[in-house]
Amino acid sequence: MKYLVEVEKGLPAAGGRPSVGPTYRSLFAEDGFPAPEEGVETCWDIFRTSAEKNSGNRMLGRREIINGKAGKYNWMSYKEVYDLVIKVGASIRSCGVEQGSRCGIYGANSPEWIISMQACNAHGIYCVPLYDTLGAGAVEFILCHAEVSIAFVEEKKIPEILKTFPNSTKFLKTIVSFGKVTPEQKEEVEKFGLAIHNWDEFLLLGQNQQYDLPKVSKSDICTIMYTSGTTGDPKGVLISNRSIITLIAGVKRLLQCVHEQLTVNDVYLSYLPLAHIFDRVIEEAIISHGDVKLLIEDIGELKPTIFCAVPRVLDRIYTGLQDKLAAGGFLKHTLFNIAYKYKLHNMRNGSKHSEAAKFFDKIVFSKVKQGLGGNVRIILSGAAPLATHVEEFLRVVACCHVLQGYGLTETCAGTFVSLPHELSMLGTVGPPVPNVDVRLESVPEMNYDALSKFLGEVCMKGDTLFSGYYKREDLTEEVMIDGWFHTGDIGEWQPDGSLKIIDRKKNIFKLSQGEYVAVENLENIYILVPEIDSIWVYGNSFESFLVAVVNPNQAALEHWARENGVSGTLAPSAGTPGQGLKGFEFIKAVHLDPVPFDMERDLLTPTYKKKRPQLLKYYQGAIDNLYKNPTR
Repeated sequence: MKYLVEVEKGLPAAGGRPSVGPTYRSLFAEDGFPAPEEGVETCWDIFRTSAEKNSGNRMLGRREIINGKAGKYNWMSYKEVYDLVIKVGASIRSCGVEQGSRCGIYGANSPEWIISMQACNAHGIYCVPLYDTLGAGAVEFILCHAEVSIAFVEEKKIPEILKTFPNSTKFLKTIVSFGKVTPEQKEEVEKFGLAIHNWDEFLLLGQNQQYDLPKVSKSDICTIMYTSGTTGDPKGVLISNRSIITLIAGVKRLLQCVHEQLTVNDVYLSYLPLAHIFDRVIEEAIISHGDVKLLIEDIGELKPTIFCAVPRVLDRIYTGLQDKLAAGGFLKHTLFNIAYKYKLHNMRNGSKHSEAAKFFDKIVFSKVKQGLGGNVRIILSGAAPLATHVEEFLRVVACCHVLQGYGLTETCAGTFVSLPHELSMLGTVGPPVPNVDVRLESVPEMNYDALSKFLGEVCMKGDTLFSGYYKREDLTEEVMIDGWFHTGDIGEWQPDGSLKIIDRKKNIFKLSQGEYVAVENLENIYILVPEIDSIWVYGNSFESFLVAVVNPNQAALEHWARENGVSGTLAPSAGTPGQGLKGFEFIKAVHLDPVPFDMERDLLTPTYKKKRPQLLKYYQGAIDNLYKNPTR
């Protein structure tokens, strides 16, 4: 395989364990995994050394809002941020918070978020991001489960912290607002024996005190990142310093090998939540290079060079561009189609995107690039699968690299990423980053054979892996077997060495006739119907057929209805993609819901994965009706 090196042969099934395919690593790690930069052993070292090298460079920027209107950017240099971090660290210690204690951070991305996190890194305190998108009660659960003693909180989130009283006050002793504190809030907090400070007041607490920075090692935990999962309580994923510095070394090697190294001119737009591992590790990589770091949403004004996104954001960009095309008239539409086909043809034949259609880039696609600020060179998609047609479209029209990555909180985010100029990797997550070994494990009950068919559960080994689930050794032992982390995702190796995620191991069920259904794979097939925006497929093990809840594409369905003389705003789909499906995989009944699945109703995780038990609970009545009347 073009971008893989085999480091160990596959093994047949033995001792009750299924067979495994060969172990591979990135071609870019053929001579061994890259070592972290000398003298960098912890996340604090990343920031400290970068602040020394780049003291005058701009680091954190925030846009002024004057009378409701966005103004200029105010910037802090690395040196200014470093000085603030030292002040915050001293103030934290003055509250009696010691090395190994847990510090919560709750709120939207901001300079204060980064500063608080770096203060934790400096003093060996576990940073514990708090976020409410995990569902009702999640903030209280995390505060109590992690035994958080101090919490930094965005001003508007303070009421959410107060709702966790009195349970959280068993551990929580100090609250720090990133902004102001009202007299009522102060009174409420002090009633429970806690202290609360506004940001400026807190900075003064440790001003006359000196605290030596403790010795922190590679193996020490730097953060407990709680993941939503799709069932049960959030799990606290223990991430060590070693995991993050190993990941950064691998990412740097990868970027060097594809000639896309970070430079001091790179501009990073941070809008994905810092409470998620995806943005957290990207931030660490950017900081390590001394690049400009932006915390703002206005792409057009900021002109970022690196833009990370979840597929839903890229889907919106795609839909917006399609709407503009549709409204542009016959001539513009025709010119665009000619330019698109010409450039795509050349890219498929091996041309780099910057050389495939220079003339059309200037007169057609430059408008798209300008809409993204004009300077974007890398768009990285992660957290959920990106639709192939969206990825292809953006690779052609955005005049930049559009790369899809894959990883989990447990693997310290990015473990695979597609490569620039490799159009064959469309629809895949690319080869592994040069810091992990990967193999597939057979899943016999799903007919996935890793030895003969290159299909199976994705398993990884390496220093980027997590150190276990906090206070849940039982769950750790379920997924860590002989040093291999079992992701639960089903992958398929491609001839070029990239990996395609095709299914989820847990998302299988058995129908009454004994047939197994791999539901995620099915949903990926049905979503190809243009009238469908999203679909949840369900099968009752006491029934012989499948049903589904569909979020229809309103515009597509209304067009179909007009063409077919059907009145109303919703109509049944004109057809389904039946090619290659077995009889029992056909959906026999559908419930249409025009309201998209969302986090507000607890139907999706923060990374837009479906919460299947919650979907069943929410749609139970509709499902029961579908099974009673399957012909509808």
